[in-house]
Amino acid sequence: MSIAQKYTQIKSQLPNNVILVAVSKTKPVSDLMEAYEAGQRIFGENKIQEMTEKWEQMPKDIQWHMIGHVQTNKVKYMSEYVSLIHGVDSLKLLQEINKQAKKNHRVIDVLLQMYISEEETKFGLDEKELNEVIKHVQQEKESFENIKIIGLMGMATFTEDQNQIKKEFLLLKSVFDKLNTLSFSLNTLSMGMSGDYIPAIECGSTMVRIGSSIFGNRK
Repeated sequence: MSIAQKYTQIKSQLPNNVILVAVSKTKPVSDLMEAYEAGQRIFGENKIQEMTEKWEQMPKDIQWHMIGHVQTNKVKYMSEYVSLIHGVDSLKLLQEINKQAKKNHRVIDVLLQMYISEEETKFGLDEKELNEVIKHVQQEKESFENIKIIGLMGMATFTEDQNQIKKEFLLLKSVFDKLNTLSFSLNTLSMGMSGDYIPAIECGSTMVRIGSSIFGNRK
């Protein structure tokens, strides 16, 4: 199957309220353009330099999502154009995104990343840290006028155990719901990738990040 066919097939399986981020890291612009011609307008990259090169070459109606771990010193390279930053896991990073967004006269949407898996290699905040960050942003509103926290993101453990995956996704969904009952209006819950997007959607995901199922395996 071609990239366009795989994209169309996945898109047809997703409920209307679930946003598809096509994860295009390491893939050439020609592959991205095949998905673009088929209708995709949101692409996710995990390296800022690669994302910037693609942004420069590709149509300007594309939304670029930074889905990888972000170093504060690299934020300036994407602040002119990035639509959504998925993996925000510290107050320091939020402050830097706000600073760079301000320089570009923009408001940048962000997701706070929560640590839900049992793998040491994953990044994210625990629930206590998450609440502290949100509280700080609410109390210091005037210092964060150029960012907007629109939701949460989390990655489940890489495992065949469907019960564990669902347990982790449901934990994130419960935190998301809890924050919304505290009148914090979040609308995006980013969880689920090629291997686990179906249970993620069943657990309440509104945004999935799918790469290999569209573009094929990475080298």
